[in-house]
Amino acid sequence: MNTITTTHFNFPNQKSVYHGKVREVYNIDDALLVMVATDRLSAFDVVLPKGIPYKGQILNQIATKFMELTQDIVPNWLIATPDPNVAIGHLCEPFKVEMVIRGYLSGHAAREYAAGKRTLCGVTMPEGLKENDPFPTPIITPSTKAANGEHDEDISREDILKNQIVAENDYLILEEYTRALFQRGTEIAAKKGLILVDTKYEFGKTKDGKIVLIDEIHTPDSSRYFYSDGYQERQNRGEEQKQLSKEFVRRWLIENGFQGKDGQQIPVMTEEYVATVSDRYIELYENILGEKFVKAPINDIHSRIETAILNYLENH
Repeated sequence: MNTITTTHFNFPNQKSVYHGKVREVYNIDDALLVMVATDRLSAFDVVLPKGIPYKGQILNQIATKFMELTQDIVPNWLIATPDPNVAIGHLCEPFKVEMVIRGYLSGHAAREYAAGKRTLCGVTMPEGLKENDPFPTPIITPSTKAANGEHDEDISREDILKNQIVAENDYLILEEYTRALFQRGTEIAAKKGLILVDTKYEFGKTKDGKIVLIDEIHTPDSSRYFYSDGYQERQNRGEEQKQLSKEFVRRWLIENGFQGKDGQQIPVMTEEYVATVSDRYIELYENILGEKFVKAPINDIHSRIETAILNYLENH
């Protein structure tokens, strides 16, 4: 199966390249960023050994669609998508925090709550909730943007301001944008029979000082969705929620004895397992966007992507 797991492109006026967990980011002349969404799969801050066919295309196209659907309320970095795996946008200086927003007591918040904690990132969580119950209003629980290989850390608004990680007037805008995006995402999800449970946003500042949304938005890698049909019945019975997210990969790893801790071995990913993960990502795409997924040709994926980027750069 032809997947894209690393890139070594060299474009005209290229200044640098950054290899993230999933995306490769090329700086063109300190003006543009070319972001290639690879087929790498990460969980527990570890990149797994095999690529997942079409995963990069799926993430890139979901993010692109949601950028279009939210640009009227929050400006974003995106200029063009010359290839299904590629986004090109304005060079931005990223803020060193991720804006996590949670509508429900799930995931990390639920684990902290079960451990007896009632405060998360300086925000009080009410008594009497059970896992996957809604919060009275969504809570913002930021995390620090970790350097390569390190875990993101929870941080409170107070500590962000006290340590001058983000200036207060900028941070107020980040909060406002985060709430607006989550509200819009919640409304879009509801029309597809889904609940947007929690998500994270990243923001940057353009050269002229404008704060914009960057990276991905409302993808299954950055967000958790539940199916709304039967949600309340499952809560009433104390059952697990049916969810659309990368959680199924984490569950598989945990069942096979891996949580990213020292000395643990990543379980063997058979071709059959890789194919099932690819199928699940396609299912995520079709449910989240409510449209059929069209597979891009992958017989020579590197050349396809490189040609599309070169054509764009030559003509713009």
